[in-house]
Amino acid sequence: MTDYAAPLKDMRFVLTELAGLDAVARMPGCEEASPDLVDAILDEAAKYAAGVLSPLNQSGDREGARLDEEGVHTASGFRQAYRQFVEGGWSALSADPDFGGQGLPMIVATPVNEMWHAANMSFALCPLLTQAAIEALQLRGSAALKKTFLPRMVSGEWAGTMNLTEPQAGSDLAAVRTGAEPEGDHYRLHGQKIFITYGEHDLTDNIVHLVLARTPDAPPGVKGISLFLVPKFLVNEDGSLGRRNDVRCVSLEHKLGIHASPTAVMAYGEREGAVGYLVGEENRGLEYMFIMMNLARFGVGLEGVAIAERAYQQARDYARQRVQGRPIGERGGESVAIVHHPDVRRMLMSMKARIEAMRALAYVTAAAFDEARCHRDEASRTRAQAFVDLLIPVVKGWSTEAAVQIASMGIQVHGGMGFIEETGAAQHLRDARITTIYEGTTGIQANDFIGRKIARDQGAGADALITAIRRTADELGEAGGDDFGAIREALAEGADALERAVGWVVSNYAQSPQECAAGSVPLLELAGVVAGGWQMARAALAAQRGLRADGADAAFLRAKIATARFYADHVLTRAAGLAHTVAAGAPGVLALDQEQF
Repeated sequence: MTDYAAPLKDMRFVLTELAGLDAVARMPGCEEASPDLVDAILDEAAKYAAGVLSPLNQSGDREGARLDEEGVHTASGFRQAYRQFVEGGWSALSADPDFGGQGLPMIVATPVNEMWHAANMSFALCPLLTQAAIEALQLRGSAALKKTFLPRMVSGEWAGTMNLTEPQAGSDLAAVRTGAEPEGDHYRLHGQKIFITYGEHDLTDNIVHLVLARTPDAPPGVKGISLFLVPKFLVNEDGSLGRRNDVRCVSLEHKLGIHASPTAVMAYGEREGAVGYLVGEENRGLEYMFIMMNLARFGVGLEGVAIAERAYQQARDYARQRVQGRPIGERGGESVAIVHHPDVRRMLMSMKARIEAMRALAYVTAAAFDEARCHRDEASRTRAQAFVDLLIPVVKGWSTEAAVQIASMGIQVHGGMGFIEETGAAQHLRDARITTIYEGTTGIQANDFIGRKIARDQGAGADALITAIRRTADELGEAGGDDFGAIREALAEGADALERAVGWVVSNYAQSPQECAAGSVPLLELAGVVAGGWQMARAALAAQRGLRADGADAAFLRAKIATARFYADHVLTRAAGLAHTVAAGAPGVLALDQEQF
């Protein structure tokens, strides 16, 4: 398996040229994000990712996590790596300084989190869920809960989880049955949760579970769900750990991938009932959980970027080293590395171009997160939040679907050796496969996209995005040259295709929601393809400007322009077909009776 090396040059380019790191650093509360500090953080994160996490990726996959009478044991090396993670202050990077965090903006934490997931996704899932739990507690927890739990969660001393899914409910949270009986200043919970990432492990002394449950008089459906904090160990008044709570892991799932990440079946209240504390108000749990879920969905989209990058690096390095065949069109001569063969180059360029587009869109969305929270101007905050809301399902759904395709393509570059586990290429595909399911499947993301993000506001958010894309297309028209002309044409056609598809959904959603849902995933892909093309076009324009500067890295910048051209010719050209599928594909989807499948 190829050792992971963080793509720092591309990360820095995206941060400065596309995501507007300088503008973020000028906003209140973000001033610490100076170029020197950010550079130092990225350098140190890259060292930890490459030197500590990456070497444990393949061994952790082979060994996995295991459950015995003492509890869950993580793979060899994980506990030491986690101690180094905590000692390095990485868990506190973007958390509130009031609870021990460093308070850095999300745009700084985003490339760091990408490194963790690329180096070792199974490991990185633990801090990802803890970060989401911290976010929910910060925004909706009581002062007492924050004081007791947040400092140790922020430091990484304690971990956090999300507990939504139940065996009978799946993604239908209206069917949640876990009960919560009031008892003094707390509740007693009884029920079972499944698919709980790091629900039990040996990395921390305590685990803080955020659990969806129903109180006895709760209304039916999603309106009757409340959110509770249920610690593995109760906490004494002096902050020390008390007795074990009535919550335990009853089994670990045997999974296709992410073997080193324990996915637990959790039982609450098998004896006296698990002590839980209400977060916020009763019957508003789903609203609060969406605070965690949105952050987690963004994080899972970033996992897609990360796993795709890891698969690309391995495929690229193999293609440079594997000597096989002679150049097409030549007779005789020496055999060459397969990177010389046109179809291998096509695959590598497809991987590289889509990863750069995915990364740029994720980082730009992260900067909008910061703007929505910290900008001085209320109207700017509102616009930024609308942008974030629109793009969260795209970052999650499009990036993860692309990651599965890219990881599969990485195996294809390896040929038969990619199908052999020892090379490590197959692990990336197995690990990537969960990302399209985590935190809501691609279909769920797409239904959210067409319903809440497009139809609800009559396409206003999507129209604002399309307007911004058209402005970039106009800039391309002024850049000159064949490459920029081709990129401009493809981007303009992509914007037209997205506009047609969005308009069709806005016009038909109220009377034909089934037909719109039949095209929801193609529309989500279309939005990702076009928004990614927008970022690639912006990158090409920035590279052209950069080439005029003294001391420019000409090879890197010219590669940016060439990669954007490839994206225009090979990826953006799919937009028209996807738009057709959105508007005309429903009859085929809905034609058969269930017995005909």
